[in-house]
Formats: sequence, structure tokens, C-alpha cells
Amino acid sequence: MSGIKLSICIPTYNREAYLRNALEHCETYDFDFSYEIVISDNASTDNTAQVVEEFVAKGLPIRFHRRAANGGPYKNIASTFRHAVGEYSIYLADDDFLMPDGVKAAVAYLDANSDVSACHASWYLYDEIADRDLTTFYKVDEDIKFGRHDFVEVFQFIFERHIFPEIAIYRSSALRSVWVPRDFCFCFFAYLAHVLDQGGVAFLKQPFYRSVVTSKLAPNRSQTGNEEVMVAWDKYRGGLEYFLYMAAKRGKLNTGPESRAIYEEMCKVFTLNRMAVAVRFWAVRKDFIKAYELYTRMALGGMGNHPEVAALRESFPMLVAMQTLAYQVSATAGVDRLVLSGMADPALITELLRDVGLAPEIEVTADLDDSASADVESTIIFAADMARREKFLELGYKPNMIFIESDLTQHILI
Repeated sequence: MSGIKLSICIPTYNREAYLRNALEHCETYDFDFSYEIVISDNASTDNTAQVVEEFVAKGLPIRFHRRAANGGPYKNIASTFRHAVGEYSIYLADDDFLMPDGVKAAVAYLDANSDVSACHASWYLYDEIADRDLTTFYKVDEDIKFGRHDFVEVFQFIFERHIFPEIAIYRSSALRSVWVPRDFCFCFFAYLAHVLDQGGVAFLKQPFYRSVVTSKLAPNRSQTGNEEVMVAWDKYRGGLEYFLYMAAKRGKLNTGPESRAIYEEMCKVFTLNRMAVAVRFWAVRKDFIKAYELYTRMALGGMGNHPEVAALRESFPMLVAMQTLAYQVSATAGVDRLVLSGMADPALITELLRDVGLAPEIEVTADLDDSASADVESTIIFAADMARREKFLELGYKPNMIFIESDLTQHILI
């Protein structure tokens, strides 16, 4: 044994300012056990190594490893865990912080429960600028322990609480076989299954992790987790199905038709709830086409009235139609002008089109005069009615470059 109780595993890449911030927080940790900080550098080209040397000189117990090439985030996380020598290991993103009291409580729990291979806990979403915790990602009312191979009980727990088991302190002896590549399944559901295959799992009430959602270093930065939630709903379902597969292979899950139907429905409901979050994120991005696509799947799954989409639903026809027009105009080679013919408020429509992606180089104008234009090849028309469409056809404009409302809305079904 190394004598080290906890390995804090920090992967990093070209983020020296974030790493410095994280290590400054590490200087304040006052644990009553030995610990190490394992940093894996994913072939950074900035001054990461010098930042590490500075904190080593200050006495922080850092071990630094540098990958020869950038292999992406998950290989770098794996690298930190492989180099860890502590009895327990925890992942720490270089822009997040640990909560020392929560870490000490979780380590004490592991010490007292030798049958538990990992302690999970929710985490705080933290506003670093305001220095305040906003909320926890999920809720655990009291510490709860599940025994080895309690797959069905754990699945029911994560389904009911909508738990994402991303933050955990692992017993390193179990971690060796837990953290392996999983691409089509959300890896943390897979890792939870791997942990349960070896020992017990606990979900603790007291958080030990802060995920920084508003950083003093970059207030407007986009979070990787936010990007993932916008596209990864099917991976979430894949992770749940992987978890259930493990349960079945260990003889803990009945795979008969009735049982299969129940668990398939649970996976569907969990996934649709994640889609609802994605709808909200895409709407904030003003990508209403993607939001509508997700809405159609939610509606078919019986969640068309989900609170996340109810407020958007009535606006979808207009918003999706405008984004579709903006897309078509911007995508068509050689077009540099859009004519809004017969529109009651062309200024408002223009503003909306810009907002949903109309290229800035496209000129937007109101009606033309009745004479044929020399710009037929480079103009798209948005006409208020069929009569106006016919007029522009007579003037020589291309039929597929004249839109009326039904062209843009007939496939948007609410």
C-alpha cells in the first residue's frame, strides 16, 4: 500500500488559468488523511507545466504526467486514474472545486463500509462570481446503501430521482476495471453497473463537489455538460439499457415480455425527460428547428405537454418557419437579397430572420416595383399569398426561389 488515502485526479488541456484556480483551492483543503493530486496533461501547448511546478514548489502533493498527444478528454481522465496510487480516487475537472467537509465525510463512510466500492453524491451548481451555490443536480434525502448486484433496486432509484451518477469517490481496487471505454452508452451509467458488479454502492446526502456554472475566468463560457445534454439523449438511453443488460446477465433481471416492456417504458420516459431539457437548451440557442424535431419525438412518446415544451409549442410554427426561410436563403448559392412581399411588418420579420440565422450579407427589402428585375438570379421572394407568387413567376423569378407561408409551415404539425 502507498499509504495515501485519496487521489484527486485532475485532467487538463491548455487551461493554465483554470488549473491555477483549481490548485489555489486545493491549497485550502485541510484533510485529516493523506492525499495526492494527480494531474494528467493532454499535451498542452500553454504554460501548464510551469503552473504545476509553481504549486509543487509551494508544497502541494502533486504528481504530474504529460501525454505525448491529445487523445481527447476520456483518455486523459483514464490517464489520471491509472497513475493514482491512493486507496480512493475522485475525478476533479480543472474548472470545478471539491467541498472538503463532504469529501472527508465520504472517505469516512468508505472507511466504515468496506463492502462499498463507490460513494456517489449530488453536486452543487456554483456561481463563482457571486460565490454562491445555486442548486444541487439531483436530490438525495438521506444516505442510502445498495448491496452488490442490487441492479434492479439501483435502477429504480436512479429512474425515480432522475439521477446522473457522475460524481463519485471510488475504491481504487474497484476502479481498475470500472473506467473503460463506452461510446454508445452514457459512460457513467455503465460505470455504475461495473461498480455494482464488484461491490456495494452508496448515494450520500452531503455533496462533496461544486460544478462551476459561472466562472470568474470566463463568465460566458459554454459548459461541456450543457453541450452534451443537447445531443446525448440516446446515449443516456443506451447507458440505461447497458445497465439493465448487466443486471440480466447477472441473473438479477427477468427478461420476459412483461418485464421487458416495463423497463423499456422506463428507459423511454427517462430519455424523453432528457429530451425536454435539450428542447429548452436549443430554444435558448434560437435553434427552433432542432427544438421542434425533439418535440415531435416527445409528443409521439406521450410527453407533448411536458412543462419544458408547453410554452414553446404554440410558437413553433412561426419560429420554425422563419428559421427555415433563413436557412434556405443563406444556403442558396449566389443569393444576396430577400424580398418580403406583402408583409404587414417587414421590419419585425427581418429582425426575427436575423435572430434565427439569416446571413448578415443578405439584403432584406420590401416589395419591388412591377418591372422585371435584373437580380432574378440572386433574389429569393417571401410572398404573402399565392397571387403575389404568380406575379413574381410572371416577372421571371425561379419557382423554387419564391416561398409562401404554406411552403414553410405545412410540415410543422402541432
